[in-house]
Amino acid sequence: MHPDTQAYNDAQSPDDKAICDLLADEIERTLPGAENKVWHGHPVWFLDGNPVVGYSKQKSCVRLLFWSGQSFDEPGLLPEGRFKAADARYTSADAVDIAALQRWLGKARDIQWDYRNLVKRKGRLERLT
Repeated sequence: MHPDTQAYNDAQSPDDKAICDLLADEIERTLPGAENKVWHGHPVWFLDGNPVVGYSKQKSCVRLLFWSGQSFDEPGLLPEGRFKAADARYTSADAVDIAALQRWLGKARDIQWDYRNLVKRKGRLERLT
């Protein structure tokens, strides 16, 4: 885990830190080789420069965001924003379904929309193969 991600996790309340640490550990284990950094203030993992998954502390929860999550066709992920993102929200580490998380992470690796070039394409997303 990147030291900035660990610092982000360490800055959370004990309950939220437990969620963040669990998410980071599972992401690291399931997406070996993904680049991890704090991006726009939150931990994010990238594959070939494309953001695929990250999390952030919200007012009432920790939000796990998959940039291409609407294409996963998975229960438990809710559409987020106007592009292809979907999220899950957690208030305790016990609420994290590890099997679902691992399945979602596998899909995050295999199903990607090209967010890296979103600005260059003037807001038009293209599916990566």
